[in-house]
Amino acid sequence: MFDWLASLSALFIFDMLGLVKGTHLGDALEFFIFDTIKIFILLITIIYLVTVLRSYFPIEKARDYISGKNKLVGHFLAAIFGVLTPFCSCSAIPLFLGFLQARIPLGVTFSYLISAPLSDAVVIAMLFSLFGWKIALLYVCVGLLIAIVAGLIIGAMNLEKEVLIEVKAMDFSYEEEKVEFSKRLNESWEYTIDIFKKIYLYVIAGVGIGAFIHGYVPTDFISSYAGGDVWYAPILAVVMGIPMYSNAAGILPLIEVLTAKGMLLGTALSFMMAVVALSLPEAMILKRVLSIKLISIFFGIVGFGILFVGYLFNIILG
Repeated sequence: MFDWLASLSALFIFDMLGLVKGTHLGDALEFFIFDTIKIFILLITIIYLVTVLRSYFPIEKARDYISGKNKLVGHFLAAIFGVLTPFCSCSAIPLFLGFLQARIPLGVTFSYLISAPLSDAVVIAMLFSLFGWKIALLYVCVGLLIAIVAGLIIGAMNLEKEVLIEVKAMDFSYEEEKVEFSKRLNESWEYTIDIFKKIYLYVIAGVGIGAFIHGYVPTDFISSYAGGDVWYAPILAVVMGIPMYSNAAGILPLIEVLTAKGMLLGTALSFMMAVVALSLPEAMILKRVLSIKLISIFFGIVGFGILFVGYLFNIILG
């Protein structure tokens, strides 16, 4: 989807600025420019489209429909939808905001936010090619399980007051069918820009941290501390993975290298899941949207789920 942007980012960094590909600074800057612009595009586009749609369709009825169903149904559908969207943790935030804006139940929105970065068609295909269909299938199943269970727990804790961004009602509603199309577009754009202004600095700060770690943290540093079969290896892998930032497809080649250097597969997958689902850049962006309390609960629940997956894989494959 963003191959054109990746090409332009590389052209700017390596051809126009003259930095060398493969160097710490060059790779970090390329990562920063690409991901910042990509998230800005997604943020504006998704919120704008959701806002325009809100002016036509009874979002509240959709919310009530989801709320009225068995709790598992809404969370399962959100988790499946996450699998179908090829977003990293930060790129999934714009749609997460769209769900909040549409007043979808909080727990359901978290099921999507957790599921989206963990697995998509590309990740499944890469896992299949690297480790076989059994590992790929088991990974997808546990990823969905984490997203659903974590969403259910967060939803049951009544944490709606911990959402910091105000979800304002539009000046026009879907019942006013004769509202001019141009007015809908203009008011939707104003609403979108208002939200964008509130969080764009957090996006820049979050991606900047991720870019620095992406460019300067070596693979050997990770494998030397979290490798081997010691009992605490998955814990270290999760702790080391959280500050980093990548999508699952981007981190899988590193997972192949780590397992080749002796890291157990469960530990390696724990590291990958922490990187893609609990990144520090994601927390930086969410800090403008959610309270520290809710972010901590989110990270804690998902972190325990990821540790469970790591130990499970190590036991099964050990």
